[in-house]
Amino acid sequence: MSERVKGPERRVEELSRELLEVEERFELTARGASCGLWDWDLASDRINYSPRWKAMLGLAEDEIGADPEDWFSRVHPEDIDLLRLELEAHLKGGRPVFANEYRIRHQSGAYLWMAGRAVALRNSDGTVRRLAGSQTDITRQKSMQARLVHETLHDGLTGLPNRDLLFERLGRCLTRIGRHQGYLFAVLFLDLDRFKVVNDSLGHVAGDVMLCEIAARLRRCLRPGDTVCRLGGDEFALLLDDIRGSHDAIRVARRIHEDLARPFQIEGHELFVRTSMGITLGHPGYQKPEDVLRDADAAMYRAKARGKARHEIFDSEMHDSAMHLLQTENDLRRALEREEFEVFYQPIVNLGEGRVSGFEALIRWRHPERGLLAPAAFLPVAIEAGLILPIDRWVMQQACRQLQTWHREVDPDLVMSVNLVPRQFAEPDLVAAVHAVLKDTGLDPSTLKLEITEEILSADDGEILKTLQLLRNMKIHLYIDDFGAGHSSLSRLQKLPVDILKIDRSFVSHLEESEDDREIIRTIVALAGTLDLEVIAEGVETAEQLREIREAGCRKGQGFFFAEPMASVKAGAYLAAHA
Repeated sequence: MSERVKGPERRVEELSRELLEVEERFELTARGASCGLWDWDLASDRINYSPRWKAMLGLAEDEIGADPEDWFSRVHPEDIDLLRLELEAHLKGGRPVFANEYRIRHQSGAYLWMAGRAVALRNSDGTVRRLAGSQTDITRQKSMQARLVHETLHDGLTGLPNRDLLFERLGRCLTRIGRHQGYLFAVLFLDLDRFKVVNDSLGHVAGDVMLCEIAARLRRCLRPGDTVCRLGGDEFALLLDDIRGSHDAIRVARRIHEDLARPFQIEGHELFVRTSMGITLGHPGYQKPEDVLRDADAAMYRAKARGKARHEIFDSEMHDSAMHLLQTENDLRRALEREEFEVFYQPIVNLGEGRVSGFEALIRWRHPERGLLAPAAFLPVAIEAGLILPIDRWVMQQACRQLQTWHREVDPDLVMSVNLVPRQFAEPDLVAAVHAVLKDTGLDPSTLKLEITEEILSADDGEILKTLQLLRNMKIHLYIDDFGAGHSSLSRLQKLPVDILKIDRSFVSHLEESEDDREIIRTIVALAGTLDLEVIAEGVETAEQLREIREAGCRKGQGFFFAEPMASVKAGAYLAAHA
């Protein structure tokens, strides 16, 4: 009997020791944990907090009570509702684990970010008797996350929103305009005029300082709620939210023109900048943010084309033009593969003998739908799209091959001129490419003439001069095309290894009625004689013009008076008759 009594007593003692050990382990865990622990007794509606939980908030042992509201009252007003909803969802069984991030007030008054976790302990019938949980300080992680998000959505130099953030806000505007009648927004696309001059003259550091100053001025031109962003380089965009009409956008544009017109003081220099702006108004027809920016960009290019330092509002004509350019670019990409290009040849005539001394190779595009297109209809698009290099190399290949045929069949002294665009001089393999064409066709280099524009004269670039000299060393002759139309530097002209000046057709076309143009041609001929250069007059269309250029001293001419550009077969027949 006594043994049976001792058994239950011994079991009670064992349970007491086990409970004490559990409580000691919990206390040790609570003291050593990096997070704060809490235990909520639902029956008494009391919460016990570990010392670490209190220390995280700068609280002494007796500075917070056991009432749950003592905890909840410290949670940020913007976070408390979600915290309560998540707790309720877990207690009702809708969430297997309670998890929530919230801000809670430190004793200093600052708010810290916490990650809360908890699990409910339930009775056999499913009712909750306790809720045990923790909170972990994630303020530093949240700060780093916010900084990363900011860096992702903002320009590193100016601190302005970037393209991604602009598109995000534009997307909200497009959603709003589809739902709210009368809502209107506008986008202004800005490109600084001749900003490259600042970088080239003072360096990129000064250019960056100026971009930051421009960003600050643009901020001052906007209302609260509007957005100014840097798209990259010297391009900016402004989103004007909730405007009344185009007049509001124009008013902002004028304010920007006035503000940017004031001088900038950069590293002891007084600098001026102007901007071209394109404006597009939001409407329900827009589906994507990039479409809005595209149209504002098109309007900006119209502003540049019309004189810069101005603004233009996008209209349907610009859209049609942009679509036409896009289609032309797409067609150009396939034209080489489909062999749609042809080389036409316009003769260059020796005026003293009346015979053909050479040809200029001129590309034509036999478009499957638009017919035969002159260079002006597609070469600017090819240059802008980066397609000009393979096209020009194809022209050179075809022209050199044709000239080699004419050498064998008609005249071994005939020459061929091929145009080079300035962009080709940025290619490191230009000289190698010309050499490869000459080697492939077997053409004598001295019969190839490469025409460059006056733009090369104004480019103070040692690499360009080096490239020209390498070409000249190959016995290739160099022409300056359209001479007189640009702003040539005579001192620069003396340094370039050129052989012939081609007088721009704009002077020849008015010879009959303009004494000024006659004097200009005489001056160019005299200058060429001084520099030991030949002269070719372009654009000769009448007998009177021919007489005038002969009297001025020109020995060679080119133009419709002699022959228009011709396909190779017709050009060969012309050559046979005038060789």
